[in-house]
Amino acid sequence: MFTKILIANRGEIACRVIATARKMGIATVAVYSDADKEARHVKLADEAVHIGAAPSRESYLLADRIIAAAKQTGAQAVHPGYGFLSENEAFARRCEEEGIAFIGPKAHSIAAMGDKIASKKLANEAKVNTIPGYNDAIAGPQQAVEIAKGIGYPVMIKASAGGGGKGLRVAFNDKEALEGFASCQNEARNSFGDDRIFIEKFVQEPRHIEIQVLGDSHGNVIYLNERECSIQRRHQKVIEEAPSPFISDATRRAMGEQAVQLAKAVKYQSAGT
Repeated sequence: MFTKILIANRGEIACRVIATARKMGIATVAVYSDADKEARHVKLADEAVHIGAAPSRESYLLADRIIAAAKQTGAQAVHPGYGFLSENEAFARRCEEEGIAFIGPKAHSIAAMGDKIASKKLANEAKVNTIPGYNDAIAGPQQAVEIAKGIGYPVMIKASAGGGGKGLRVAFNDKEALEGFASCQNEARNSFGDDRIFIEKFVQEPRHIEIQVLGDSHGNVIYLNERECSIQRRHQKVIEEAPSPFISDATRRAMGEQAVQLAKAVKYQSAGT
């Protein structure tokens, strides 16, 4: 059991981790940028370390500063929350190399699944169903338009490193594809430090259903059924409900089995969705 952890995130995400750690008797370290020096998570944590300027690329995305803060405070582990560095393979590996536990999947699993382009390719190889699309980084806006036309509108323009509702644009025509690619790429660069973009078919009026999996270090993986996450605002979930009232037992079982199949393919450890 850790006695002190650093939360490499901010806001509500960090507050939730701090609250849980406190219940477990674990001391917490918050990190903050210039913009967040008065934020609630900074006040709730046992310690807080300033890591840079307001833009996330100058603070929360700087692995060196996060690791330096962990060493400075004696934190034994880093909890990345979600977004920022949570799906960054290099950061997870660097933590391991520095003797700091990364609370999350191993670096090799993040490399395979945190990168959406790589994960879709791997899913196809593992015979797991995916949405049709172009599963490679797109060079520029004009290529994006040609690919979108080939797939057929509407399409979803997505950041390979995206998450938390960022790095997503829907396009119904050439003009929207052209503009969407540029804005999506800029947002991805600023939010994740990775501006690779791909495109897939946009499924209209879908249900957003997530499967929770747990994997251990011995190759065992189970699924814990599903969460209904279809009520969203700006591609971000507002309400999660479990179980989903909209799917059958057969669909639930099929989705769970495919989730386990994919998790085993990447030797997944920890909790994941």
